[in-house]
Amino acid sequence: MRATLGEIAAALGVELLGPSNVAERPIEGIGPLESADGATIAFLSNPRYRAQLASSAAACVIVAPALREEALARAGGRGAAIVVDDPYLCFARLTQWWARRVRPAPVAGIHASAVVASDAVLAADVSVGPHAVIEAGAVLEAGVVVGAHGFVGRNARIGAGSQLAPRATVHFDCVLGARCIVHSGAVIGADGFGFAPTKSGYVKIEQLGAVRIGDDVEIGANTCIDRGALEDTLIGNGVKLDNLVQVAHNVQIGEHSAVAGGVGIAGSAKIGARCTIGGKAGVAGHLTIGDDVHIGAHATVMSSVTEPGVYSGYFPLDEAKNFQRNAAVVRQLQKMRERVRTLEKQLERQPGAPTGPNNDNEAA
Repeated sequence: MRATLGEIAAALGVELLGPSNVAERPIEGIGPLESADGATIAFLSNPRYRAQLASSAAACVIVAPALREEALARAGGRGAAIVVDDPYLCFARLTQWWARRVRPAPVAGIHASAVVASDAVLAADVSVGPHAVIEAGAVLEAGVVVGAHGFVGRNARIGAGSQLAPRATVHFDCVLGARCIVHSGAVIGADGFGFAPTKSGYVKIEQLGAVRIGDDVEIGANTCIDRGALEDTLIGNGVKLDNLVQVAHNVQIGEHSAVAGGVGIAGSAKIGARCTIGGKAGVAGHLTIGDDVHIGAHATVMSSVTEPGVYSGYFPLDEAKNFQRNAAVVRQLQKMRERVRTLEKQLERQPGAPTGPNNDNEAA
């Protein structure tokens, strides 16, 4: 694809700065500062990459106001720039505009190999791909796309403009809001992990709830959201789930929270609004995480977190020999604790040992 800087600036509603003929410059791609060439538009939002700005060969750079002069001074004053308050947001909108131009739009209609129940309700412009299955009572609203081998179960509802990538699954009775994206391999509404233990084995507890997902939610590849045991599992508007995330039965995730890859959230945990959870973190069941809480990668959340803030809970990377030494100490902490308690009791039994408060002010 090719577009001029003038077309890009007009589409984004931003001002283009540079030489008099800058609007005519052709752009063939979006790329990073370091590897950009004269047909590439780049952006700079992280100060760590500021040193790359002066030497970048990019035809145009999206920058914040503080970097305006540096961006325009490139190439002996021939550099072009788009100056905005939030370069990263501008970059995101640019990628959306670019994608709409280069990716073919889904063709409305039902592929001949798809299986669609006679009482399913499909809007006129829905696109259903090869070998997809739409079961009885399902509702697909305007502009919905179901990719090849996709599955929409009985009485499920898919909101307007939502997209199910190939092999995405939405089980019976589940609800997906508008403008959602479900990537390949994701499963919405499988049974939660519920069993009654007996001496002879485990007895299955039927999962009688469903999954309800709000608008503008994106669900990564091979992510699983289990249906509720009795009530529904709830995912709020604007939530973003990365690949390989496990959301167990009856979990609630508040609006505009984001969960990175490999995270496991155990049953009935409640995650607030605008939270972030780093990759490989784990959240124990029946906990509450309040609004605006940010959990670091690999952290293990074993108790509720009610105060907003940033929380970490895993040892940082270290040289192997240091990590092994520290791990050996950690394994001995319980024994060391018992020895300290024993010593404290021995000291208390010695003649003249204080028996009351150990603070002079308290003793007074």
